[in-house]
Amino acid sequence: MSDSHLDLSQAPEGHLTETLESSESVYRGRFLHIKNDMVRLPNGNVASREYVVHPGAVVIIPLLDDGRILLERQFRYPVGQVMTEFPAGKLDPGEDPLACAKRELFEETGYTAGEWAKAGILHLAIAYSTEIIHIYFARGLRAGERQLDDDEFLDVRSASVDEFLAACQRGEVTDAKTLTCTLWLQNALSGAWSLPWQAA
Repeated sequence: MSDSHLDLSQAPEGHLTETLESSESVYRGRFLHIKNDMVRLPNGNVASREYVVHPGAVVIIPLLDDGRILLERQFRYPVGQVMTEFPAGKLDPGEDPLACAKRELFEETGYTAGEWAKAGILHLAIAYSTEIIHIYFARGLRAGERQLDDDEFLDVRSASVDEFLAACQRGEVTDAKTLTCTLWLQNALSGAWSLPWQAA
């Protein structure tokens, strides 16, 4: 058996691609847009693809000077429970992701950051949504007065990284974006993954 490795940049993928035949707008709300597209499959057959068009979002991993991290506790109506999350929020039309991250961190927690680093992106629900979440780290935090929206209710908590990881292991943190950020957090703190820090 020959050695093989994962190379995502060179493999031809035309045999996997679906092409658009027609598109129907099923529902357009204040926040989300639902579409139903007919697509041509690689074998020539036609299939339906229902999905949600999402404006995109950011999530922030805030690092306190004492080594702790900032988290939020917020009730999420679709799942009917209070969730532990990193601060996050959706992009306004045409908004730069870093500007959104700065705005969301301040509005939700009251903190501003002296330095920021873009870690990467996350496709949250690839089977049924276009949502892309931009992942940022923030450090050099300065506390201030948060400015929640009228319909926004959340608690801000701090935790050591070990406390947070233990909560993840116990299944107390189940939010997908927060768990993805946990992978980034572990690798950034260990030095395995570098971050492009820049002054705010």
